[in-house]
Amino acid sequence: MGKLLRPCKIAVVGASEKEGFGGDTCRNVRELMADGSYYFVNIKGGTAFGTPCYRSMGEIPDAIDLAVICTPSRTVEGLLKEAAAKGAKAAVVYASGYSEVGTEEGRAAEKSLVRLCRELDLALMGPNCAGYVNYIDGISPFAFISQKRERKGTVGVISQSGQLALSMMDSPKMKFSYVVSAGNSSICKVEDYLDFLVDDPDTKVVAMYLEGVSDPAHFVQALKKAALKRKPIVVLKTGRSAKGQAIAASHTGSLAGTDRVYDALFRKFGVIRVDDLEELMSTALALSTLKKLPDRPEIASMNLSGGETGICADLGKRYGIRFNNFSAETLNRLKMLLPPYATPNNPLDMTTTLSYDVEKYAEALEIVMSDPATGLVAVGYTLLQEIADPAICYMAKSLELVCSKPEAKPVVMIPFAENTRNEEYTTLLEKIGIPVLPTSTYAFKILKNISEFAEYRPEDHNLDVCVPGWSAGVGKTLGETESRKLLSEYGIPFPDCADADSPENAAKIATEIGFPVAAKIDSPDIPHKTDAGCVRLNLQNAGQVTDAYREILRNAAANCPDAKVSGVQICKMIGGGTEMVIGAVSDPQFGPCVMTGLGGIFVEIFRDTAFCLAPVSRQEAMKMIFSLRGSKLLTGYRGSEALDVEALADALVAVSGFACRNLHSLKELDINPIFVRKKGACAADALVVLK
Repeated sequence: MGKLLRPCKIAVVGASEKEGFGGDTCRNVRELMADGSYYFVNIKGGTAFGTPCYRSMGEIPDAIDLAVICTPSRTVEGLLKEAAAKGAKAAVVYASGYSEVGTEEGRAAEKSLVRLCRELDLALMGPNCAGYVNYIDGISPFAFISQKRERKGTVGVISQSGQLALSMMDSPKMKFSYVVSAGNSSICKVEDYLDFLVDDPDTKVVAMYLEGVSDPAHFVQALKKAALKRKPIVVLKTGRSAKGQAIAASHTGSLAGTDRVYDALFRKFGVIRVDDLEELMSTALALSTLKKLPDRPEIASMNLSGGETGICADLGKRYGIRFNNFSAETLNRLKMLLPPYATPNNPLDMTTTLSYDVEKYAEALEIVMSDPATGLVAVGYTLLQEIADPAICYMAKSLELVCSKPEAKPVVMIPFAENTRNEEYTTLLEKIGIPVLPTSTYAFKILKNISEFAEYRPEDHNLDVCVPGWSAGVGKTLGETESRKLLSEYGIPFPDCADADSPENAAKIATEIGFPVAAKIDSPDIPHKTDAGCVRLNLQNAGQVTDAYREILRNAAANCPDAKVSGVQICKMIGGGTEMVIGAVSDPQFGPCVMTGLGGIFVEIFRDTAFCLAPVSRQEAMKMIFSLRGSKLLTGYRGSEALDVEALADALVAVSGFACRNLHSLKELDINPIFVRKKGACAADALVVLK
């Protein structure tokens, strides 16, 4: 990766002065790179922008580290051999016509390219890429032209779209360490670039446009490394609208899908997921500008008017911002400082008076900052391109005075109207570690991203994800008895239950277990028993049990005539509690993902569910439960009985352990419902599907 991203000498093959990859790469190289660090190659010789062109790489007097190939795909393999002969260990290939075209010919060409690169031991970027820019060392084998400006910074970009990489470079506010357009990633993959940037001391934040990964184990390893280092990774991942799994036997399987698994993956490792390019850029820029991250998620908002304060309060509620309650001491100090008509609160309306007084504004800022519950201060001010009101002149001096102190907490500025920011003050604020965010709606999404990253603690998560390395395959559904037996061994509690093979036997079992009982079909071919009319509940005597036995078998024969039936289960009815569901589904890339939510029929109706990649820590299990909208049903809402949430968390951790230990055989499972009671939890039904 060093030879690819930090080469000493490069050769641009296909150099010219024409518009296009060859000419534009030459322009970029000459703009950023030092004389003597690059060579131009053109089969016709001549010059490009006054620089002589060698007719082949073989004519170059020095060894090279990197070949940048700007010529069509039919020429690539021969040129790679030539580059390797000159000592190159890396290459950038712009050419298209490989697997991305979706033809057999294209796929075969890419396989051939991969074989050759492995034979030559070449690190390849592409094919079908736009190259990269290393702003730290001044290296620019990049195929697109953008406006000349200073771009050196601390945001490392990895993009699976060359055009989006260029869009980020074209944004006047962005500053980079590296910008990488990964292309087809046939040799060097997204995971390799991520690993490199996580280790890179010049990269403070990694920003990614991601369509998918090809090496999930390496991806997980890089995310884990970043989590432990507390290096922020911000990802724009497409695929939220993709269809989930087409055929699934369980509720969990139908509710899960690749996108929910990515969400669970990102939560586990503290990755910030964003919705569009603006949020990606602005979140990464804010994190890279802050001199230190907040040590807690609560935010104090300071504004110059009641209108701005009201907007902050409303947007804070929409995006789940936690405004800390100021302590009594903070409120008293603010009352003494603010005009008598101002009422201290958070969000805070300071009135405009203080903004024209450097000492008083600085004092107010220090008071709010020093509140023990404040993690970050959001200063409201619309920094327009043309300065008319001089308030910013005084405020900037106050901010510089306060933020220069070692005990200062992070500060951001939030405008309330969109306008090109005043460059002088934007630059000044950035130098003292204050990012100027986009206008208020985006700003509060970014505040939420920063707050959640501040709250993330890697020690609360089990970071040893069970990456399987297998394809999903065809599922084999187990019957109720087999499913119960497997899960019971991992500590999942079930009521007394036995299989009956005749009406008389069913009545005998029910009498021994004790009424009331439930009766249900035991068949691997009838996963949704209620829909097939194969469940009867609250049976109070032997007569009801024998009638239910016969009815269940009749319904099974009528509704599922080809089903293999092992018998009818007779189970002790579970009394009281709230019905929840616990499930797991194995993702082909990232392994088992555990789910919980409201159970019974409500799992499909309300879809109030939470997912977490296995293994699930105790803290993760509790976060899953309390992230549910329906969690109030478990905690004694409006005088109802508080239930044993700890027992539900135990069951989630147990299912997580079962899923990991059966990594290579489990496809999906459902425990629905599991009754959470005042003391303990008990599963009423179970379904396990093996590959």
